[in-house]
Amino acid sequence: MRALIGHAFPGGHYRIEPWENFLLTEATGAERLPDGLAHPIHLFHVPIAGVGIGISELFELAEAPSDASVTIDYYDWEFFEPLRESLRYTMRGGVREHERTPHEDGTIVDSLTYCIEVLAEAGQVVARATFRWHFWRFAE
Repeated sequence: MRALIGHAFPGGHYRIEPWENFLLTEATGAERLPDGLAHPIHLFHVPIAGVGIGISELFELAEAPSDASVTIDYYDWEFFEPLRESLRYTMRGGVREHERTPHEDGTIVDSLTYCIEVLAEAGQVVARATFRWHFWRFAE
């Protein structure tokens, strides 16, 4: 797992469509933001969707024994500019940290921290999502 530190995701692009922003905003029960501003909750899914991977690939990368063996520690969102509808964002990122925690019962937890940056067309970082997931390896 330590060899994953520095692993870069393929990278890619994502555009928050107005209809998508409308539906997600409605789902949160919030009022739609003015002037094409996207709801901040987009930072939960846009980085992964835009960086050229999926949840299943993250599980495979960490050699997760099953979907049930993964828990979320945290998501840290940094906004340097608001996200907007209809703009083409570029994503880049990868695996930042790994920590292995053995437990007395033989269970091992591999914790991976991922970081994905959201860049505007001009190249500046407008947002960053850093998240840490735990991959439980239960003793048999």
